[in-house]
Amino acid sequence: MALGTLLLPTLSLAAEGVSRGAAAQTTVASGGDTLLLVEKVASKLVFLDPDTGDRRAEVALPQFPHEFVVDRANRHAFVAHYGLESSDKVGEGGTDVVVVDLLERRVVHSLECAPFNRLHGIGLDEKGRLTVLSEEKGVLVSFDDPVGAKQPSAAANTGGIKTHLFSLSRDGERAWVTGLLSNTVSLIRPRDASVAPVVTRVGTFPEGNCLSPDEKTLYVGNRRSGSVTMLDADTLKVRATREVGGDPVRLYAMADGRLLLLNLAGESASLLKPDMSNIWTMKLGAKPAGASLHPTAARAFISLASDEVLTVDLETQRVERRFKTGAGADVTRWLPAAG
Repeated sequence: MALGTLLLPTLSLAAEGVSRGAAAQTTVASGGDTLLLVEKVASKLVFLDPDTGDRRAEVALPQFPHEFVVDRANRHAFVAHYGLESSDKVGEGGTDVVVVDLLERRVVHSLECAPFNRLHGIGLDEKGRLTVLSEEKGVLVSFDDPVGAKQPSAAANTGGIKTHLFSLSRDGERAWVTGLLSNTVSLIRPRDASVAPVVTRVGTFPEGNCLSPDEKTLYVGNRRSGSVTMLDADTLKVRATREVGGDPVRLYAMADGRLLLLNLAGESASLLKPDMSNIWTMKLGAKPAGASLHPTAARAFISLASDEVLTVDLETQRVERRFKTGAGADVTRWLPAAG
């Protein structure tokens, strides 16, 4: 059911340190579960009704935001400012992480990371510490207090080149980073730069990656090899590689160890067993941009390059909902209703 809305005035964010003087416009709506979505071309974080796709609110962000995470209290979102439309674009990109208050629905802070730029992969550990990845510099930057920090707490070299995404251990002490141009996976200590990265070569153009729920296995999608590699998370020893064809761009691990694989060239999603064998593959009708998993149900929210979001029941392989979004639908996150 569509919800009534109240338009609030535009809020200037220049005083909050947000680059390029971005401004937020907030539309307030009451109650209900929410699907957060970054529209990277429209440069917005939007609050959607997950059943109808109705837009409840939006917050303007600096140009071309990409990955984001939400804290455990569902109070703040942290958005990496990549600053370019896609990884094949040339340019310096962004150097800050934008902090959005999800209750007040406005930008409240900006974490400056310069000289580290083209910020993309981002993660939070169980202590609430934030880690963000500089693709350009190949460095992971950490903030122990990401809501109030004025400067990073630590930084560590990843040992990779054109580092786009990473997986973070729950305790935040280890990170696994893929290097698109070095064709590598690195295991590093984000808060201890004295420990040298452990680096392993995998397939060509590795990007999407995820940890198994027990954090003992790392899965990596090799985009130009058309394969998925399974590695021992502690040693980076390759256990197996499976040819999947196409362009396997993103991987997500479910709580039971099954994997959701998005394939760009095949315009498809696949559900895999933990041993990487295929359960099913379904066509999406457009190239997938990203996905997120519902925290308790076997359900995925898949963003498409056609500026749509699909809700997919992963048990029945059924598209439950399909709705239009603004330009550049990318990362999503489901939030439960307050209370």
